[in-house]
Amino acid sequence: MPELPEVEVTRLGLAQRLIGRCVADVAMRVPALRYPMPRGLPGHLQGRQLRAIRRRGKYLLFDFGNGHLLVHLGMSGSLRMVPRGEPAARHDHFDIRFGDEVLRLRDPRRFGAVLWLEDAPEAHPLLAHLGAEPLERSFTATALAAALRGRRIAIKPAIMDAGIVVGVGNIYASESLHLAGIDPRAAAGRVSPARLARLVPAIKQTLRAAIRAGGSSLRDYVSCEGGLGDFQTRHRVYDRAGKPCQECGTPIKMLRQGNRATYYCPRCQR
Repeated sequence: MPELPEVEVTRLGLAQRLIGRCVADVAMRVPALRYPMPRGLPGHLQGRQLRAIRRRGKYLLFDFGNGHLLVHLGMSGSLRMVPRGEPAARHDHFDIRFGDEVLRLRDPRRFGAVLWLEDAPEAHPLLAHLGAEPLERSFTATALAAALRGRRIAIKPAIMDAGIVVGVGNIYASESLHLAGIDPRAAAGRVSPARLARLVPAIKQTLRAAIRAGGSSLRDYVSCEGGLGDFQTRHRVYDRAGKPCQECGTPIKMLRQGNRATYYCPRCQR
């Protein structure tokens, strides 16, 4: 599933190519993805100039002045730029044409979303409950401690909870906890301030490194240029069960937390 780094890489690539350009036309090939496709969307977008592209969590917000197009990539989606006239493939469900280029949403599992928001995006039910943005200055050890206070769940699923902090998916949670030296099974509300002071910069460092590497491409994810991410070649622990820890040489272990695979070093993470 595309997480914060993959969505941010997509946003950065699209912003360079599309901001300031006007929509020529729109094509919707299915009646619904995760939610019904917005009625009248071509009328909202045709002739409008794209002013900005923002990200909130794993949602992209395309600002057209008269409203925002909200796009979520779901579990298998990607946004790509393709030449005008390139035939749509089976899973290409939505196009926005800008001159001779087309922004195309491909979503094999159809768990993504395309919605039209006329009111303030932050008030939309999909966005209103979201927690801290991990790359912002306001995401500090003190803020994380307040969000975790009294929580009995383990620290790894806690930092994957979008109501606490957004975009730290399964890969990046395992990687961040290893970098911070914290056992993923530790009770979230009992992680010490000193350890949280290591965890917050570890999350920021991991996410920024993943963005620089173009994200992680394990299955379906590609950038807007169609390229693969490279961060999967740099994982410290994720998907490395049985292989030596890069810090101490101890074999990496794998366990299940909430039906998700967790990878950790039993020596470095205590």
